[in-house]
Amino acid sequence: MLPRLAWRNIWRNKRRSLITIAAVTFAAMLSIAMRGIQLGTYDVNIKHFTDLFIGAIQVQAEGYRDNPTLQKSFRLDPSVENSLNGNPLVKGYAPRVIGDGLATFKENAQGAMIVGVDPDREKSVSTLSTRVHAGRFLSGSATDEAVLGETLLENLKASVGDQIVVLAQGFDGSLGNLRFTIVGSVRTGMPQFDRAAVFVGIDTAGELLVMYGRVQVIALRLEDLEDIPAVAADLRSSLTGKGLVVLPWSGVMKDLEQGIEMDSVSGLLTLGILIVVVAFGITNTVLMSVTERFREFGIILSLGMPQHKLVTLVLLESTAIIGIGLALGNLCGLGINAYFVANPIVFTGDFAEIYEVYGFLPRIESTLRPSIFINMTLSIVVVSLVAMLYPVSKVVRLEPLKGIRYT
Repeated sequence: MLPRLAWRNIWRNKRRSLITIAAVTFAAMLSIAMRGIQLGTYDVNIKHFTDLFIGAIQVQAEGYRDNPTLQKSFRLDPSVENSLNGNPLVKGYAPRVIGDGLATFKENAQGAMIVGVDPDREKSVSTLSTRVHAGRFLSGSATDEAVLGETLLENLKASVGDQIVVLAQGFDGSLGNLRFTIVGSVRTGMPQFDRAAVFVGIDTAGELLVMYGRVQVIALRLEDLEDIPAVAADLRSSLTGKGLVVLPWSGVMKDLEQGIEMDSVSGLLTLGILIVVVAFGITNTVLMSVTERFREFGIILSLGMPQHKLVTLVLLESTAIIGIGLALGNLCGLGINAYFVANPIVFTGDFAEIYEVYGFLPRIESTLRPSIFINMTLSIVVVSLVAMLYPVSKVVRLEPLKGIRYT
């Protein structure tokens, strides 16, 4: 009987109930849509950065992240390759040699980051070869070709087809230099690469830096970023005792991770304020509904209804209103997120250029990740239950005679 009575009581004041349902619906819809768009945009940009060059996971020599020197390197021996090839979630991997040097062209000289890559392997791991702004990408691992960051090319006042000399100190401490022909330039949107990177074949870089077949980094590509924890745990187990560390993208790109965390916190604060405002509305609705029926409650209690059943009745009424609002809000939020998944917002013109300068994709997407719906719904439920404590406490303390005399 109590559920039927609660349902009838909800619609005794349709306007107030509909306004409260609309408020809960709006809060649920907006929080789900905002969080979905926020996390969806994070996901697409994380994938963009990991696919561009960083990789979803990196295998490095122990201590290389904190002190990136030529000495923090290792040999890509068969046991390491077997560990990578033996994991079905690893879709590709590419070793890299990275060192510091000086790039010179005529009377111009600029500090350079020498990056040795295997062009064939890079195509299975990164989209670096698709970021060529002028000319073309490297044709092999042991050529005298070089691809420069766009800003570095401009600062050297060189052009595609010119020859530059790169000087560097090798693994053994010796100084060496090689002449390279510039075959292209890249615009990655990552300042450290565009300003200083000289991409050369990995074998040529090894010769210049006297690496004796050693590398500093192996970048891995995964089909799904959700697989990072499983792959990282498996590799840490198989590479134990080799002096190597396995780092997810977040361990390599600390700045990006911290930026995302800060933006995420600000978004959550905004959603929290929205939910708290709705909670005050729920408190007001339930309190008004209870207060205007004190005389009715007093009569019911005097006729013998147990106090706990009256409290249960009020809770059922409030829960039904919140439940209806959450159901409608989830449906609306699902529709909005599904629309932005299928139709992402793509910026053009000046906005697109601003995004690309900083390496971000000029687009806003969403996601249908179930955790968004669950977390936002639970948050509203918890806050709503807290909001109902005060009105319900008044029902708990209500005495039959005081209720009958209440005006």
